[in-house]
Amino acid sequence: MNSSDQIQSETSDSILTLRINRPDKKNALNLAMYQNLADHLRPADRDDAVRVILISGGEECFTSGNDLADFLSAPPTGPESPVMQFLSAISETRKPLVAAVNGLAVGIGVTMLLHCDLVYVGNSATFQMPFVNLGLCPEAGSTLLLPRIMGHQRAAELLLLGEAFNAEKAQSVGIVTEICPDGDVLTVARNRALQLAAQPAAAVRLAKELLKRDYAPQLRETIAEEGKQFSTRLKSPEAAEALQAFMQRRKPDFSRFN
Repeated sequence: MNSSDQIQSETSDSILTLRINRPDKKNALNLAMYQNLADHLRPADRDDAVRVILISGGEECFTSGNDLADFLSAPPTGPESPVMQFLSAISETRKPLVAAVNGLAVGIGVTMLLHCDLVYVGNSATFQMPFVNLGLCPEAGSTLLLPRIMGHQRAAELLLLGEAFNAEKAQSVGIVTEICPDGDVLTVARNRALQLAAQPAAAVRLAKELLKRDYAPQLRETIAEEGKQFSTRLKSPEAAEALQAFMQRRKPDFSRFN
């Protein structure tokens, strides 16, 4: 399956739908998929035929996060890397972004939602940001956006402990707009996207711009700094131990690292 099959796209009723489709790997994102997403987001933001962008995954999994093997073989290096291209595109898109989330959302599967304007999830959806657990650091501007949304303590709990949490908690801390029955998520999200598409397009774009006005420059800086630190952490002894333990299906031992 090539990247065009793994990121399916369709434009209808002024809505560009991007669907993550790599079920054999729990929709884990590799570099080609990141590039494909970026290559769809940028033109859509300039295309008058597109008024709303809808991002979805499968019925059982949104995305399990980064393809770790792919990341280790070709770690992101600077702003031109596919990962940074995607983060730049999704964080700077002027048009409204709607997400439909079923099942598992891990790592980037959660942090990309922070850039979406409306997020609809299934009642059995599960979320996790295990960056620190893997010896890495948070990404996608999450160290700026999460405290803004929910306060320092609740953001610290989710990022520093990296534990899984359910849809109710995701909604209570402000990541999620609405919880839906699992089978209705995409329908609800598309109906909201249709409502947005019927709104005055310029007014919608302006309202979104003003909503982000006070933190947009800081967000760009945060994404860049997190990306730099993430690349460094990929080479750290802690990350090596975490990833080796993951492959060996054992609990990592960080006691010898300071």
